[in-house]
Amino acid sequence: MSASAASRPLVRRCVEPCALLCVIALAIGCGIAYAAPIDFIHAEGTRLVDSQGNDFAVKGINLGNWLVPEGYMFKFKQARSPKEIAGVVETLVGTTEAARFWTQFRDVYIAKDDIAFLKATGFNTVRVPLNWRLFVEPGPDGVDRFEGPGWSLLDRLVRWCSDIGLRVIIDLHAAPGGQTGVNHDDGPGFPLVFYVPRYRQQTIALWRQLAAHYHDEPAILGYDLLNEPISPYSDVNYLNPRLEPLYRDIVAAIRSVDPNHVVLLAGAQWGTNFAVFGRPFDSNAVYTYHKFWINPTRDGVQEYLNFSDRWKVPVLIGETGEFNDSWNKKFRQLHERFGIGWIFWPYKNLDSDLSVVSIEKPPGWDLVADVGSSNKAVLPPREQAQAILQDYLEAAKFKNVRINANYMKSLGLAAP
Repeated sequence: MSASAASRPLVRRCVEPCALLCVIALAIGCGIAYAAPIDFIHAEGTRLVDSQGNDFAVKGINLGNWLVPEGYMFKFKQARSPKEIAGVVETLVGTTEAARFWTQFRDVYIAKDDIAFLKATGFNTVRVPLNWRLFVEPGPDGVDRFEGPGWSLLDRLVRWCSDIGLRVIIDLHAAPGGQTGVNHDDGPGFPLVFYVPRYRQQTIALWRQLAAHYHDEPAILGYDLLNEPISPYSDVNYLNPRLEPLYRDIVAAIRSVDPNHVVLLAGAQWGTNFAVFGRPFDSNAVYTYHKFWINPTRDGVQEYLNFSDRWKVPVLIGETGEFNDSWNKKFRQLHERFGIGWIFWPYKNLDSDLSVVSIEKPPGWDLVADVGSSNKAVLPPREQAQAILQDYLEAAKFKNVRINANYMKSLGLAAP
């Protein structure tokens, strides 16, 4: 991109008449009622509401693996972070073809058909994990340029969602330097954003730029500032007290350009620990937690209910799932019983029943997976590897995926 994020026009917030008729026709054809998001969602006490004061109960899905690839979603056992996965692809097909693969991957993994399907099934929100590397070009002079393919990809997604009536949560899944200290933050293996001033400044500046870019876009539900900050494997006694101060600085930067959008604050240690929080410091904040594989009973969420009741703030489960359909149903109903919105993980995965849709594993994929799972794997011939990767891209298109109907049913939704 030649222009910075600040100089580009914001995503349009209205649908031109002919486009609107097409969207309405699509919605009616899918058997759903169309309602374009015309206002901002905001926090009011323990609830999320629209501008009319109507409750907005989040029913969401995570668009994992799209802009932040994860090794297990490729059946890789060793190459787990985005950098490592990119290294496998480059080893298989070379630099030029690898770059072409990732461009095609981002175009087909989440496309307009996927978004239309999610709306038709009854989801009202998508959470979009971002990697800072797709949005920031560090300058040799120390001055960052907010450029990269992520801007146009995110703009396109927001436009699709706005047109059809889905809300978007922007999630910084991989912050500069890493905020978690594990593979999915694409960092060095330790949450250096809390140690290195340069990374801290980049994170704050990126959020300010994102907020300036989307400040008047009501399709954006809110900004999820840091995904799962500070893993249990890090120096938690030193780092935990530094989480909320970083949140305060990020929110101050956001509020300098955007008074409209909700900010989402995740607890420490995989988003589970709310003890790191003091009195809420922003009147339009949601506190978000992640829980996987626990007993789907009240005791598993009681501390978050207590936090919400004490401070009169909304709470939201930002990631959950990947167990089985029976558990999904019980855990989802538990949250709905207490008026807590939910966002399951993930929308799309490879050869899996634990996602909304599954990519059929192409012939020969095990050869690719072996390279991502062992340093001793035998490399397939480059032409063969390239053909396998192309088959994967074709399989990842919405028209070719398998819809997991029982998974959908466990979320109280159904494919049209």
